[in-house]
Amino acid sequence: MGSLQYSVICEPAQEAGGSSRHFRCRRCLLKGCEQFYRPTHPQSRYCSDACRQAARRWRRRQSSRAWRASAQGKIRRREQSRRSRRRIPLVVLVEPPIVVDSPPVEAREGQRPATIPEDFSMRMCRRPGCDEVFTVTSEYSPRRFCCPLCCQALRNVLDREERYQGRRRRGYRPRRRRVRPPP
Repeated sequence: MGSLQYSVICEPAQEAGGSSRHFRCRRCLLKGCEQFYRPTHPQSRYCSDACRQAARRWRRRQSSRAWRASAQGKIRRREQSRRSRRRIPLVVLVEPPIVVDSPPVEAREGQRPATIPEDFSMRMCRRPGCDEVFTVTSEYSPRRFCCPLCCQALRNVLDREERYQGRRRRGYRPRRRRVRPPP
């Protein structure tokens, strides 16, 4: 059943000239997209430029979150807020805001819990595009993903890239097909 299962899902890899490299179809790594696509490079992870841009924005958001959580980042953020408060004068409200009593809202799927127990800490999933937050019991917990599907998706990509790098280190070159003259 080899390559037939991929030809149904992906478009054929035939281009003008016939010299195109053939890579198997794979799923886009970005959570939410996960479409099958035919890569142009053996280490491509995303199906389109839009997915690459979304993954880049996700990585920048993660790195800025990590920087703000560090001691130096907290100091810089505090200084930034102090400068901002000096520039913008306080606005005095003329009328007090009207408070309307509303019924208590039930916890919904995807919302963070109202209170987090002190012996738990919150983490973000490590899969690009996944903004799920989950709790871990210890700061030293090895858990990095919100669910097994996210873990498996990233594991598949890393394993494939490791195989590719191993073949390159060993000097692997695919065998060329011999063209036989017609009988």
